Amino acid sequence: MKVKKVVLAYSGGLDTSVILKWLIETYQCEVIAFSADIGQGEELAGLEEKALRTGASKVRIEDLKEEFVRDFVFPMFRANAIYENQYLLGTSIARPLIAKKQVEIAHEEGADAVSHGATGKGNDQVRFELTYMALDPSLTIIAPWREWNFKSRTALIEFAKKHGIPVPVTKEKPYSSDRNLLHISYEGGILEDPWAEPPEDMFVLTVSPEKASDKPDIIEIEFERGDPVAVNGQRMTPAQLLQYLNELGGKHGIGRVDIVENRFVGMKSRGVYETPGGTILRVAHQAIESITMDREVMHIRNSLIPEYSRLVYYGFWFSPERQLLQQLMDTAQENVWGTVRLKLYKGNVIVLGRKSDRSLYRPSLATFEEDTEYQQADATGFIRLQGLRLKIASMIQQVKGIRAGT
Repeated sequence: MKVKKVVLAYSGGLDTSVILKWLIETYQCEVIAFSADIGQGEELAGLEEKALRTGASKVRIEDLKEEFVRDFVFPMFRANAIYENQYLLGTSIARPLIAKKQVEIAHEEGADAVSHGATGKGNDQVRFELTYMALDPSLTIIAPWREWNFKSRTALIEFAKKHGIPVPVTKEKPYSSDRNLLHISYEGGILEDPWAEPPEDMFVLTVSPEKASDKPDIIEIEFERGDPVAVNGQRMTPAQLLQYLNELGGKHGIGRVDIVENRFVGMKSRGVYETPGGTILRVAHQAIESITMDREVMHIRNSLIPEYSRLVYYGFWFSPERQLLQQLMDTAQENVWGTVRLKLYKGNVIVLGRKSDRSLYRPSLATFEEDTEYQQADATGFIRLQGLRLKIASMIQQVKGIRAGT
């Protein structure tokens, strides 16, 4: 196919560094390298110069940190999203934002194609491309890992050396990582053996719980409509708040997860994650919900969390079904206001208290002491009605000569 200008989602890592050169050689096209600043920190240093040296006609580095947390992370956390009961979706939630901005840049720069560095085995290819299709189906999509003849990252390293492209991955340290304000992930290389323990020097955001501070931190997080807005009385922007909690959580060894997950394409994959601030927020959010959310609303909402989480993991952020579920999730948060007090200590997030002006918890009703609001005798009829169908079923079994359990 013939393309004139491509916007490449460029991280400066091994894959996208090679892809930048490969696109130019293969398609004889102009390549704009786009990097989204979503909290990679020092990883962005020297990125523009490196991309230009590799052949990019232009480099665009966009600060998307606030948009990332406000419009992607926080809506997902309002839904208590978690994939397969362990993964807080740090990589998954970043891809639709990066792809969205890619499409916008393609429009601004007059590009007719977009490209990404996701492999043909992973989830990211789906996340990127579903977003492209949802936002502008006229753009040509180039997925190098599904086109070129390279079979491994080892082959990419050799290509990079041949073309004088500096890359941060070596044969001695072959695992890859992906970082943003919500988390950092590690996969591949030595981590492909699920029995092998991750090396301690791999971790970036957290100290090990054994080496964490012996002195706990006690913090208070304030919520409004399910979103965290302040820590210890200090109001912050979404990105500032998450960054602050990352630093606190990292200091206490909070948020390390080592899992084998089921990829959308069908295979199992081992991933190691650090999500310190997100882990703190999830515990705090559930704690404030426990006193402010109606029981039946909570049960219905909770039944939909697995489906919502799958949609995020699979890449359907811009789908009508995710948007529909988001409306329900957000409606359920209308009463979720209040403050949660937490202890952070050696890998643990411990709830110490929660309070809210909109609390549905009433000590006068829950007390084991004498009260005047709840008539315990009323429970007799309630229980009889709940057990009516069970009694009828038992009577029928007796008539048939059948005893339960035989």
